[in-house]
Amino acid sequence: MSEVSPRRMTVRIAVRDADLDELGHVNNANYLRYAEEAARAHSAARGFPVEAYLALGAVPVVRRHEIRYRRPAAAGETLAITTELTRLDRRRATRRTDIRRASDGELLAEAVTEWVWVDAQAGRLVQVPEAVLAAFEAA
Repeated sequence: MSEVSPRRMTVRIAVRDADLDELGHVNNANYLRYAEEAARAHSAARGFPVEAYLALGAVPVVRRHEIRYRRPAAAGETLAITTELTRLDRRRATRRTDIRRASDGELLAEAVTEWVWVDAQAGRLVQVPEAVLAAFEAA
C-alpha cells in the first residue's frame, strides 16, 4: 500500500496469467475485480473488513459500475489502483478508481462505482451505519 487516508487509498496488484484474455491482455471483467479489491482493502484499512460489516448486520454491495478502458495491461505488470470516496452519505457511497501501470503511471482504466448497504439477513436496502460514516469521515 502506498497511500491511505479516510477517503483515498492506493493498492498494488500484480497481473496474473489467469487475468488475461485470449489476446494476452487483462480481461475487462478483471478491471472491475481490481476496483472492488481496492475498495475492500480501503474499507478494511479503515477498520471495516467484511466481518465488521456482518457484525453490524449491514453489508456494502455494488449497485452500479461505469468503466472506461484506455490501455491494456499484460501479465507480469504491477498495477497501482487508487480508490477514492467521492460521496458517502446515509444512502450510498460513490468511489472513483484509477488503474495505472505502476512502472510508468500510464492510466489504463477509470471506473466509478456506486455502493449501497443491505441488511445482511433480509437483503433489503438499509442506511449506511453511523460507524461507517465516522470511519470514513463523512460529513
